[in-house]
Amino acid sequence: MQPLPLHRGRRCFPPSTPLRIVLLSLMSRERCAFLTGEEVAVAWCDLDVFQHGAWSVTKENGLDYEACLVAQCDALVDALTRQKAKLLTKVTKEREHKLKMVWDQINHCTLKLHQSTGLMEYCLEVIKDNDPAGFLQISDALIKRVQVSQEQWVKGALEPKVSAEFDLTLDSEPLLLAIHQLDFIQMKCRGQSPRQRAPNAAGPLQEVYVGRETLCTIDGLHFNSTYNARVKALNGSGVGPYSKTVVLQTSDVAWFTFDPNSGHRDIILSNDNQTATCSSYDDRVVLGTAAFSKGVHYWELHVDRYDNHPDPAFGVARASVAKDMMLGKDDKAWAMYVDNNRSWFMHCNSHTNRTEGGVCKGATVGLLLDLNEHTLTFFINGQQQGPTAFSHVDGVFMPALSLNRNVQVTLHTGLEVPPSLGRPKLPAN
Repeated sequence: MQPLPLHRGRRCFPPSTPLRIVLLSLMSRERCAFLTGEEVAVAWCDLDVFQHGAWSVTKENGLDYEACLVAQCDALVDALTRQKAKLLTKVTKEREHKLKMVWDQINHCTLKLHQSTGLMEYCLEVIKDNDPAGFLQISDALIKRVQVSQEQWVKGALEPKVSAEFDLTLDSEPLLLAIHQLDFIQMKCRGQSPRQRAPNAAGPLQEVYVGRETLCTIDGLHFNSTYNARVKALNGSGVGPYSKTVVLQTSDVAWFTFDPNSGHRDIILSNDNQTATCSSYDDRVVLGTAAFSKGVHYWELHVDRYDNHPDPAFGVARASVAKDMMLGKDDKAWAMYVDNNRSWFMHCNSHTNRTEGGVCKGATVGLLLDLNEHTLTFFINGQQQGPTAFSHVDGVFMPALSLNRNVQVTLHTGLEVPPSLGRPKLPAN
């Protein structure tokens, strides 16, 4: 009996493959001549069984893992749905509380209106009376009642007791970031960027990077703060233990530039994003690259060019501040705008504390943001400009500036608070 012909293509088998199949596949045509036809037929039969078994097991495992993955994702969706219901409940309670406050104020005003109407009708009846002596006896008391009723209305009876705005901000960014980074741990090790956002300095340890790189840049760290860090190894065999905790100290002062990505399109930056001007006659806003939520920070802006008496504005703002108008006109910015003779503080388009003294070419404007005391103070050429501009400032703030084409300024950062500035003057009572 002649041996059966064999395929010439190369084959690779896992370790569990029967030895005779491996030998059969690796032998050349000449070596196979020593095998009988029956042995070759048995070998091909074993190979066929193995191939069909491996295919069916792989398919079954894939379907099982797909079902497991769907269950995990459904569990995440269910958890998000439950949290959504809780948040909606809180919003509903806040709305009902505000509506109750408004309804109580409406009832109070209605009662006062009925009382005032009754008093007016009584006054009309007294005036119609033809007894002058009786009128003189009650006139003083009647006048006092009218004055008291008037004062009650003047003192803000119709002013809203509760704001119509809902001061509730949903911090969904960390969750969205986690969703975008959701991946298999093996894929994470291959694909993540070694540049990550920073965790909270005061919070628990958080995972900020998984990958092959041995260097990782973390953005958004607080200045003058201490962080704990640790690492662990990860490979195909599993995860190793964490290393000992390393204590890291960030810079004492803030170094930053103007942010070319957040500024208005009319803003022109140069000098490594440290000098700013504008191509428009209208005021445009540009922000700094740093964000502050705690600590004491001081920076200066040098006026390089000042033509035709414009009103540049210096201050701090939220990231969502309007970029197409003067800084301080909306509720997302706290600023001082200044011309060549005087300055004003502005927030929510409210102008306060007019102060004599302005800027010119060569002037230096300093800003002192003290988030320990929650105050913002301005200086011109080393002298405090007016009282402390704003108090009770709380949250995350970014350095901000608005200017037009008649002004050019250069930013100076990494500065400690000059001792010559002294303690800021508080506003007068």
